[in-house]
Amino acid sequence: MRRNRNAKIVATLGPASSDKDTIRRLFEAGVDVFRLNFSHGTAADHRARFAILRELERETGRPIGILADLQGPKLRVGTFADGAVTLAESQPFRLDLDPTPGDSQRVGLPHPEIFAALEPGAELLLDDGRLRLVVEHSGADFAETRVAVGGKLSERKGVNVPGVVLPITALTTKDRRDLELALELGADWIALSFVQRPEDVSEARSLIGERAAIVAKLEKPSAVERLDEIVMLADALMVARGDLGVELPAERVPGIQKRIVRSCRRLGKPVIVATQMLESMVASPVPTRAEASDVATAIYDGADAVMLSAESAAGAYPVEAVDMMNRLISEVEADPQYRQLIEASHDTAPADAAGPTEAVCRAVRHAVPLLHAGAIVCYTNSGHTSLRIARERPEASVLSLTPHLSVARRLALVWGVHSVHTDDVADVDQMTEVACSVAKREGFAQAGATIVAIAGMPFGSPGTTNLMRIATV
Repeated sequence: MRRNRNAKIVATLGPASSDKDTIRRLFEAGVDVFRLNFSHGTAADHRARFAILRELERETGRPIGILADLQGPKLRVGTFADGAVTLAESQPFRLDLDPTPGDSQRVGLPHPEIFAALEPGAELLLDDGRLRLVVEHSGADFAETRVAVGGKLSERKGVNVPGVVLPITALTTKDRRDLELALELGADWIALSFVQRPEDVSEARSLIGERAAIVAKLEKPSAVERLDEIVMLADALMVARGDLGVELPAERVPGIQKRIVRSCRRLGKPVIVATQMLESMVASPVPTRAEASDVATAIYDGADAVMLSAESAAGAYPVEAVDMMNRLISEVEADPQYRQLIEASHDTAPADAAGPTEAVCRAVRHAVPLLHAGAIVCYTNSGHTSLRIARERPEASVLSLTPHLSVARRLALVWGVHSVHTDDVADVDQMTEVACSVAKREGFAQAGATIVAIAGMPFGSPGTTNLMRIATV
């Protein structure tokens, strides 16, 4: 099943999309990677969805990527004795470690790590930023604050501390259990929430090793400040605009989104733009014009993937949302201005990335339009060469051939890559023969068309891409 577009679609499974028939329809409508949100659902739910996806993969013969999204730390206030309270602007309000149900003057906050990081003037955002408190005085087990923006506060609402790096790990006890389940089942990507610093990615890597690739979710201002370091350590990035929009002024989020996409493209790492992309389709069969423009902007910027959350997990129109996303991407990529913008935004790779692979991929990018090539056939063991050629955003689609199914599944997330699980080749003649055969079979080239094949010699040795071959199907 060839997708006639380069950007990929990530869709979240949930109550509205857990049966086999709906999942198949989502895949046929255009989903490339399925997201399992470990903030919701039981282990049995996730096992059942994994089983359906792997069965669908076998039936269709197409590698399907699975992304397991870990919940991360959830910071919440405690309970109230008489239900929700209303906080008035300028009134004092105390947060402390006392588990006693609160009132309009105080409430428990069972997170000593927050108090340890607070200083006078620090802000606390409650209930997705709807209420704002300013710290006047704090200690190891309390914070005296004044209400800057008031409103109704219910129990167990979330707490954000913008501008403060909290002394907590991104992986809770629950996350570690969920991570082991995801790795046991065979997740291709692990999405890491609550990333504050590069060390959070390193900690996850020490647990995951090479069993899965890591998507670092950019949702904290402190992570944005160390963006390039995090991009270098992670395998992919997610622009988690929901949490970014809580901890940062809304007007700053679009610029930060573009900065993250640019950084990922420069360093050759896949990037997903997520959150509220087609939010109105949770309840409506069509999106707003603003949402359509939002998706288009991410595609014009060259993002690898766009993601659906509640739209596909809990909405009334999950398949329609995927179909709309598919049509929006296809329409943008058919626009002549799209190619101009992609070329204009192309950036030279960092100096430490220079080498034979980089030279071959650059050469291919320039050769494809001169040859009117139907496809770039890329042989890869680790997926690295496919990532490098995708970084160039070439005009022709990348047909990625790998002997490792796990690599084929991971590459389902990458811009322009159509991944095929196939046997390795032994020599240049076999490489050319297989490249032409697969390009024709997968619908990328007809008899007489030109293709460009890249590989490494000796064959089967990772990290040795040094060969470009022009061939006629």
